[in-house]
Amino acid sequence: MATSTLFFVFFLLLFAPMAAFDVPTIPFSEGFSHLFGNDNLIRSKDDRSVRLSLNRYSGSGFISSELYEHGFFSASIKLPRDYTAGVVVAFYTSNGDIFSNTHDELDFEFLGNVRGKDWRIQTNVYGNGSTARGREERYLVPFDPTEAAHRYSILWTPDYIIFYIDDVPIREVVRSDAMGGDFPSKPMSVYATIWDGSSWATSYGKIKINYKYAPYVSEFSDLVLRGCRVDPIQQVDTAERCAETVEELMSADFALLTPMKRAAMHRFRERYMIYSFCYDQHRYGNFTFPDCDYVSPEHARFGEWGDNRFPPKEVRRSRRRVRKPSPINVQSSE
Repeated sequence: MATSTLFFVFFLLLFAPMAAFDVPTIPFSEGFSHLFGNDNLIRSKDDRSVRLSLNRYSGSGFISSELYEHGFFSASIKLPRDYTAGVVVAFYTSNGDIFSNTHDELDFEFLGNVRGKDWRIQTNVYGNGSTARGREERYLVPFDPTEAAHRYSILWTPDYIIFYIDDVPIREVVRSDAMGGDFPSKPMSVYATIWDGSSWATSYGKIKINYKYAPYVSEFSDLVLRGCRVDPIQQVDTAERCAETVEELMSADFALLTPMKRAAMHRFRERYMIYSFCYDQHRYGNFTFPDCDYVSPEHARFGEWGDNRFPPKEVRRSRRRVRKPSPINVQSSE
């Protein structure tokens, strides 16, 4: 079978139609406010999308107007084009401004690259200041995230966390007693930012940002904030007050990993995950994480640095040889 045909078949299997999330989006001003960057944040006239830009003077960002005790948070994001080495775009939840030493955090981080090479996408899970035991994973994706917007979503419940790209779950973290405080448990705000991550983002910091290509512009739309809003000061009976909202969250379609969704998640991870904290012996030695499955077939694919021994081919470098599956819209399952 030709390479182009194999890629097309795999693309269909990975992003096979599943029920689209029925989640209402909100205008920017209804749930968010400007965080930093002055004129580097530009809202659309209809208040439904935002552009964040980075230049040699400043990055930019926005923050949710409320804190949330669990929730489903989502945005469609289009990343900057061309040379983007050193650029970091992030969509995440955090309470670091309140709990500086014991903060919780859930991240989508998009790591730029040199011209002709793909963006890397990283997910992070930190609980109670556990950055020394950071649960990072890194992936490529079967599309060019600079050509069109794709939806990135974080579901955070008391029992588990799920990261989604479009309607495909790419990571699940299940809470266990052994995790202790490493599982995020305190109210968090939702953030979106773009900034200079030259010290680490591309080739472990070896390739820096080049402002000759600035401004770097990322676009955010289809904003979703669905969760239990809380007061960071008065948290009395928060669990009881949020019980109904959490129950609704955990019964929603995006919280239910059906066999089809689990199969799609396993296919994505098998094909596109290029780094896992679980197998990084140089960083963690013989330390074992309770949320890692060290006897799974996944383990055999990763080396002692946590990197995939058999990395996937990059989308951009494959374009000359692979037919682009233009009829397939991976953002929608309708």
